[in-house]
Amino acid sequence: MTREKLLTSAYEVMAREGYEGASIERIAEEAGFSKGAFYSNFDSKEEIFLELLETHSVADVDEISEMLKNVRDPRKMIDIISNWAESRAKDPSWGMLALDLFRRAKKDLTFGRRHAHLFEKQWTGLGAILIGMFPKGAAPADAETLGGIVFELTYGAAASFTRGPSVKDLVKTTLNAMYDAYGKRGATSARS
Repeated sequence: MTREKLLTSAYEVMAREGYEGASIERIAEEAGFSKGAFYSNFDSKEEIFLELLETHSVADVDEISEMLKNVRDPRKMIDIISNWAESRAKDPSWGMLALDLFRRAKKDLTFGRRHAHLFEKQWTGLGAILIGMFPKGAAPADAETLGGIVFELTYGAAASFTRGPSVKDLVKTTLNAMYDAYGKRGATSARS
């Protein structure tokens, strides 16, 4: 329970103050605990934010999987994923947190395996779902790459702040183009 409260507080503090501005003292205080309680659960600010991002990324795939549970039509899947991306992109703090954390870890020379593989499960999880849209063997890329494309478009900070195409448009255009290029080609070769 303490750990969960600290994670919730860390997200709230980070959303308000950014990674650099978020302090262990503020996170612990807003969760109703002391710094000692923080250090009983986490070794550092970096660790709590890594866990926060890991938890959030797995939840994304679970949420998308649930929304697509009974959907088999690739175009409907694309619409659902595009709408999900649009709603998720309205909170740019997740993308900003990842960028701030990675930048800081590189500067502090703490960037390691956990950082490098942070989004692997997320990207591969969504990618496995996306591969199911294509005829067998016709997907344009491996699962990690396909999922990475969608999540990078979703959480890329620029789309949240600019007046250009929406995240929904970016994801929908990309997935439709892939399906048009590879889904139809794979269906044609499967019939041959």
